Amino acid sequence: MLGLYGTSHEACHRHHIPALCVTGDASEEQILAAGKAYIDRAEMMQGVLNDLYGIIRPETCQNPLAALDIILQAMENHWTESHIQISGSASLFYIVKSPERERSLLNVRIKQKTISVLLKAMDMHCDDPTMMRNGCLTLCQFKIPQDVLFSYERLILILLHVVGDHNQDDFVRRIAIYLLNSLACQVDGKFKQLVGSLGAIETMLQLIEEKLRRNVCDDVMEVAWSTMWNVTDETALNCKRFLRHSGMQIFLNCLKAFPNHPELLRNMMGLLGNVAEVEELRPQLMTSEFITVFSDLLYSTSDGIEVSYNAAGVLAHIASDGAECWKIKEPNREDVLNRIVTAIDRWDIDSKRNINYRSFEPILRLLNMDHTPQCQYWAVWALANLTRVYAEKYCRLLKEENGFQILEKLVARTVDDKVRRFAKNALEGSIEYLERNAVVGCVDEHSDELEG
Repeated sequence: MLGLYGTSHEACHRHHIPALCVTGDASEEQILAAGKAYIDRAEMMQGVLNDLYGIIRPETCQNPLAALDIILQAMENHWTESHIQISGSASLFYIVKSPERERSLLNVRIKQKTISVLLKAMDMHCDDPTMMRNGCLTLCQFKIPQDVLFSYERLILILLHVVGDHNQDDFVRRIAIYLLNSLACQVDGKFKQLVGSLGAIETMLQLIEEKLRRNVCDDVMEVAWSTMWNVTDETALNCKRFLRHSGMQIFLNCLKAFPNHPELLRNMMGLLGNVAEVEELRPQLMTSEFITVFSDLLYSTSDGIEVSYNAAGVLAHIASDGAECWKIKEPNREDVLNRIVTAIDRWDIDSKRNINYRSFEPILRLLNMDHTPQCQYWAVWALANLTRVYAEKYCRLLKEENGFQILEKLVARTVDDKVRRFAKNALEGSIEYLERNAVVGCVDEHSDELEG
């Protein structure tokens, strides 16, 4: 090997150099050779990584896997050298976001290696805004959460550090909170509990309070509420954390400061819907102030029907505990129940929705509340709407969770016309859809036999 990297007079650019292997910056081959030769020399590797970046960014690199191997090894060999970590992570971004032809070369092992090195670099240089920016942008190029589940806890901790750092660059905090939300919304209860145990609820509430002090309602605040909405979904422990850390007071403060922000209202009420589904927590919502706020939001037209729908859901779950649990004089229970019915009567059954149910269990529980048909009305309307507008997803879910039998029993025993009508709509519409598509699926499966 002839070492011409960094030598005078651009010696590596000369023709017919008498050596089988040359280190230099005249070609990709020379740069890769230099990377292998000088991998333990931090000062030399800084230049090599810059040269690699120069061919990776414009997508002229012919051997991205060889380049990736050198970058990862350099980062591992020089953890404390921030310039190497920053330069390396910048190249990682372009390798990972490269065209599908090259990305297909990144198998699971290589992806996990890349993510592991990146996370350690972010962990060790968490106060360097450029490193955190590069890291967050690179992570966005992976499939979230599938590609990062193997290191979920470590990633959550890093992102929470970024979001909670008031001195961090606003752009980086924005990326971090979007990543957190993506990580929270597509995982099961075990991971949601983990996110909560690592301090996500407290961090989100602190961020929201920071925004309130500055009188700023932006997408970051909205996503903070969305993240809490996601991590409290069917996760009672995180709902408790929200209440324990003054979440309801912060909700009231946001509502007072920003009453006309549709997405904010939707996200806040979606979260409170999750809290209201937890029976043991509902007494904490039973105050005149909270019930008045929820009741007022019943007639909101903000964000279509979403705010009104979620407010009705919160009140339906609270009312489902029975008259004896209604511990306040004002608002009167019957008045609130009448307002729920009036609100539901205004909704269009064909309304498109901005909501995602993993399970109908909380809704189906309300169908057994014969003592309060207004609760049943909200539940059957929800099922009728979702199975009608999003039949492909929700008809099957309703059947899988024993919803058909529950609705059949409800139709047979109920005396309320509205409850019976929407229950029949949900039941008959779902059965018809599944039967129709079962026939279509059978025809598709055996289409070769039908062509003759």
